[in-house]
Amino acid sequence: MLCNSSKKSFHRSINGIFGKVGRIAFEEIILHLVKTKCLPILLYGLECYLLNKALLNNLSILQSRFLMKMFRKVNMDVINECRFYFDFMLPSELLVKRKSNFLLAEV
Repeated sequence: MLCNSSKKSFHRSINGIFGKVGRIAFEEIILHLVKTKCLPILLYGLECYLLNKALLNNLSILQSRFLMKMFRKVNMDVINECRFYFDFMLPSELLVKRKSNFLLAEV
């Protein structure tokens, strides 16, 4: 379900943000841009499907790689703390919210 074109589009959009604002902008601004512009590209339409654990793990790895690049850290404990303090939800958590919104919209 998660095709290479959506991964490429996700990476292209993140690289576009880094290309425009670089390392000059604050982390909050970059994370907000990624939340509003890049993550919807990655998660588009996935709330309609039952996703297995491997796919959700793949989405989390993509997000973690982005955070590693942004914070220039490779320790997952540090990345998880950054995710917590910046309120940057895991893709599995986002999909639960999106799925509930999708199901409520159908009623």
